Amino acid sequence: MAGAFSSLVLAVIDPGEGTAPPGSDKLTTLVGYVAWGVFALCVVGVLVAAGRMALAHHRGGGGGEQATSLGWVLVACVVAGSASALVGALS
Repeated sequence: MAGAFSSLVLAVIDPGEGTAPPGSDKLTTLVGYVAWGVFALCVVGVLVAAGRMALAHHRGGGGGEQATSLGWVLVACVVAGSASALVGALS
């Protein structure tokens, strides 16, 4: 499995050290804004899930559904955090 992944990574075309096309600085700025927004949403998602867990505990509920939502939020945070490393490994 790891061999197939490494051969896929090696099959990606290397763009070399050429110059960036005109307007690429705007694209880089846009990607930075989107990344900032995604991480802000991750923090908000964790806080909302934690608040829902606290309310469920206060009301005497088990909180299992809220713990599941917190798990999904944390998975999304890991995916968002690993996106730049994955792109960096492929380029």
